Amino acid sequence: MLSAPAAARRDLHLRSLSADLVVVGGGLAGTCAAITAARAGSKVILVQDRPVLGGNASSEVRLWILGATSHMGNNNRWAREGGLVDELLVENTFRNPEGNPWFVDTLLLEKAVAEPNLTLLLNTAVHEVEKGPGDRIAAVRGFCAQNSTAYELRAPLFCDASGDGIVGFLAGAAFRMGAESAAEFGEKFAPTKDYGELLGHSLYFYSKDTGRPVRFTPPAFALRDITKIPRYRSFGTRNFGCRLWWLEYGGRLDTVHDTEAIKWELWQVVYGVWDYIKNSGKFPDAANLTLEWVGSIPGKRESRRFEGDTWLIQQDIVEQRAHADAVAFGGWSIDLHPADGVFSEKPGCNQWHAKGVYQIPYRCLYSRNIPNLFLAGRLISASHVAFGSSRVMGTCATVGEAVGQAADYCRRHGLLPRDAGAPERIATLQTELLRIGHHIPGLVLRDPADLAARAEISASSELALAALAPDGPVIPLGARRALMLPVAAGTGLDLTVFTHAAAAGELRVELRQSSRADNHTPDVTLETLTVRVEPGADVPCRLAFQHTFADARYAFVCFFGDASICLRGSEQRLTGVLALCHEANHAVAESAVQTPPADIGVDTFEFWTPQRRPGGHNLAFRLAQPLNAFRAANVANGIARPTAQPNAWVADFADPAPALTLRWPEPQTIGRIELGFDTDFDHPMESVLWGHPEREMPFCVRRFRLRDAAGNILAEVADNHRTRQTIGLPAPVATTSLRLELEAPAPHVPAALFEIRCYH
Repeated sequence: MLSAPAAARRDLHLRSLSADLVVVGGGLAGTCAAITAARAGSKVILVQDRPVLGGNASSEVRLWILGATSHMGNNNRWAREGGLVDELLVENTFRNPEGNPWFVDTLLLEKAVAEPNLTLLLNTAVHEVEKGPGDRIAAVRGFCAQNSTAYELRAPLFCDASGDGIVGFLAGAAFRMGAESAAEFGEKFAPTKDYGELLGHSLYFYSKDTGRPVRFTPPAFALRDITKIPRYRSFGTRNFGCRLWWLEYGGRLDTVHDTEAIKWELWQVVYGVWDYIKNSGKFPDAANLTLEWVGSIPGKRESRRFEGDTWLIQQDIVEQRAHADAVAFGGWSIDLHPADGVFSEKPGCNQWHAKGVYQIPYRCLYSRNIPNLFLAGRLISASHVAFGSSRVMGTCATVGEAVGQAADYCRRHGLLPRDAGAPERIATLQTELLRIGHHIPGLVLRDPADLAARAEISASSELALAALAPDGPVIPLGARRALMLPVAAGTGLDLTVFTHAAAAGELRVELRQSSRADNHTPDVTLETLTVRVEPGADVPCRLAFQHTFADARYAFVCFFGDASICLRGSEQRLTGVLALCHEANHAVAESAVQTPPADIGVDTFEFWTPQRRPGGHNLAFRLAQPLNAFRAANVANGIARPTAQPNAWVADFADPAPALTLRWPEPQTIGRIELGFDTDFDHPMESVLWGHPEREMPFCVRRFRLRDAAGNILAEVADNHRTRQTIGLPAPVATTSLRLELEAPAPHVPAALFEIRCYH
């Protein structure tokens, strides 16, 4: 028994901890920063004020993780974020294709606690900062109500990934709230006072069918007059509560200090909406529905943004400006919302896309006046307009990974965050990021430690793409279709497709390319053919284009017809080749053509996007000259996804035993092999709600083995579903060759590999 005598006062139980890096905030950005730094070798403390990790991605809020892929609704092909966030999304899709939010929680917790260098403090709110010499942060203090313990956390480096920026705020870091004027950065999309300067919060809910009638008595605080919501007529039983993202409020308030008031207003709205659905008499199909879950904390969009050494601005996104210190990327639309949210007469969002992805500079990821403070997540140094794009969780996560690797780089070299961005150092940091699967558009991995870069590389076969078999469905041209094919410099396209038509007609076909070789917006028309379509099934239709391509890039063969003309599809799929459709994806666009006002600094262009599987068949075709874009040498070219070319070795469809061989003139001592597989970087892999038709991506090699020069099996995997496989050998081997034997994922999908790297 414990018997404590009376006392004048008592102090909280105190734990003092120290580390190389303290990360405050356990959303996607902070979690990725902490895990990345821990994996790199830093001792890390991750402090999260909630009981789970993930922030807006967690079961407490239940928003899907998304970034540059934008639900496949823009022209950013193969744009899913790489590295750790890719690892998380691929694993979640494998375990949880149904999108259960509780399983997202468990995955994030599993990944964090698996790291021996990472100390996780949940339910711990930071409330105080101790400063040291030179305006540096010396320690942060927090309190966990669950164990009634105070924490004092010391480190040479800190990362604020807390969303509202509690560490930066208390430390005196320069920050902003609200929108900059159009004049400050020359941003033509800067909002007016009428539109509002802040994005609000949202609160989500789930409903379910119980199979029997359910009554609903609303709480007294529920909104009674549904007509206060201008778009109330759009409510119904078919809308999942988490898809009602526009139940948003708070943009006219202080989105930090008024959060509790905002939450209560959103509760009123949610229960008022449900009262309307259940009790208005307009929705008889709601009789058996009940509320299964209502969020207890709102999902925040915007509050403080902290000042770095530079600003990410609208022009960086729209013009896709290059930055020498690029360490991450984005690609979500510039997505601003009216400050009045759910009570606004305006549309719930105002989204404008760029023609491709954009780089995020390292100088945005640390405080300009607190020397040892990194910034990650939605609070990085971005203007209000640019924040409209960079705020989404996939982008926040890849920024967090960049910060985590940068923090470890600083630890190893005794640097402060600003120092790591010096011109003589940034290339090393970029190389380290690319090594761990991070993707930075425009950068190529040139790794002096990679033994594969010195090897002679050969393969059992290399796909010379001459045709895709006409064995798929008949595809009507009511929606315009396109083939997306990789072409080399100095080549052209002479191809035959297979038409279906009940009567003779005409088909217009345009050969297009993007205005940038590394973009996938077909905004430049090179040549137009009008061909006669003869009646019948699978009638060959030759398209002999005269244009010769000046550089390696993707060509777009765009078909314009009507529903009376169809093209034959193919069941064959392969890495780096897609069929597209010119139609609006209403998750992110109102029209198949982006047509912004003339004065907001955004481009007009068409959307040509793939259809989601199980749809999205390729078009069948036959080429006069095969495309040789799938050579074995691609696995060492330093790019591990399709960009301007497929950047993959793809075996021939008919190869019964695909294999890749690396040879060296002298024995090499190898202890670790890195492999990069195709988990379909075009698939957004939204973490919750959307659902996915497969657990394993159709292009991903599942079975492979690795042999040395003597034929000894060094490693064998029978159940791969991951993008990256690290093969750490029990003991280094000396060999003059490595042979990687792969099994094709399916008869209609050839084996493919993006990269192989070998290290001592």
